[in-house]
Amino acid sequence: MSSKINLEFNGKEVELPIVEGSEGELAVDVKSLRQQLGLITLDPGYKNTGSCESGITFLDGEKGTLRYRGYEIDELAEKANFLEVAYLLIFGELPTQEQHDAFLIEIKEESYVDEDLKKILESFPKSAHPMGVLSSLTSGLTAFNPSSVDVNADDQIYNAIVRLMGKLPILVSWVYRKRMGLPLKYGDYALGYVENIARMMFRKPNKEYVANPIVDNALTKLLILHADHEQNCSTSTVRIVGSSHAGLFASVAAGISALWGPLHGGANQAVVEMLEDIKNDDGDVQKYIEKAKDKSDPFRLMGFGHRVYKNFDPRARIIKKTAHDVLNDLGVVDPVLDIAKKLEQTALEDEYFVKRKLYPNVDFYSGIIYRAMGIPVEMYTVMFALGRLPGWIAQWREMRKRKEPIGRPRQIYTGEQKRSFVSIDKR
Repeated sequence: MSSKINLEFNGKEVELPIVEGSEGELAVDVKSLRQQLGLITLDPGYKNTGSCESGITFLDGEKGTLRYRGYEIDELAEKANFLEVAYLLIFGELPTQEQHDAFLIEIKEESYVDEDLKKILESFPKSAHPMGVLSSLTSGLTAFNPSSVDVNADDQIYNAIVRLMGKLPILVSWVYRKRMGLPLKYGDYALGYVENIARMMFRKPNKEYVANPIVDNALTKLLILHADHEQNCSTSTVRIVGSSHAGLFASVAAGISALWGPLHGGANQAVVEMLEDIKNDDGDVQKYIEKAKDKSDPFRLMGFGHRVYKNFDPRARIIKKTAHDVLNDLGVVDPVLDIAKKLEQTALEDEYFVKRKLYPNVDFYSGIIYRAMGIPVEMYTVMFALGRLPGWIAQWREMRKRKEPIGRPRQIYTGEQKRSFVSIDKR
């Protein structure tokens, strides 16, 4: 196979190198194209454009493959805890016990925020969307940690990572508790990372908190499955903001805002809203199955199929069992969740969906789990952000360590050509 591609334009021919990834992915390196031929590439949405080389996550949508640093997602979800996966994504290798324990202790030492952040939170109306609040509070962390990070100093990068890993779960739990009308609480130093998140969120003020291993396990798996997903919208946002040498907190705050969009992180919220609509229409699942098959009907089944995965979403295989475990353990009586079960069963057995590989994806099951836990639908994307945090950190760290240039996409101008100014009295 040739390692170059020839391109001819206006009588001039250039050779562009072919770049091959470690999993056999191929790309044409066009960074010298404009300089050599005066051309740029046009790719709206960057569907065919590689913005970087990365050693963090490998995704093959056709085969339904997802790996973090070479480890299959199902193996990590089955055998690792969330902090192990976070360490793997950020630093490149699974931690030893000593590294894991030191990482956890250093995160716990940073698991507090300036009390003035409570004033910022309290200034938001109760109707404010939790993602907007979380993005604002994360940006607010920058004001209380104003020193810039020297990208050539490993200790400063590490300290920024530990701070954000310690502080974001507090902000997430506070956003949730404000939404639920509960007092704002800190965690318990004696608990593990995910166990502390559950305690901060679900602890009631009038009784002792008792951990539920089924809930803790479900949270762990959800966070791991959402931890990174290659160069998606929010991750690309974190990298491009960070390329300006913006700090980690500001870059992640931008990623949170990008994740907020309903075409990205809001998918599991859309699933539950769809289930609510079906319930309010007499719970007729078959009616909506038929609507989904009708190409002239604008209705679409949310939580089925995937933009990237052309087969079964590998994360859905893992979280499906966890969803059923949570439903059985909590014993929730909820007609919306009953509809979800019927919809899942019908779609998995219906030839139309099987033939087109429109299987339930991770958003379908995560929405069900969060609803069963009593988390309000507006908080689903906040929980997604909590899981995606180590991926954003890893991508930001990689970009800064590699000294990538500032992101500056080009464009093809389609506006008016040069024209003369006409004074207002003559227009």
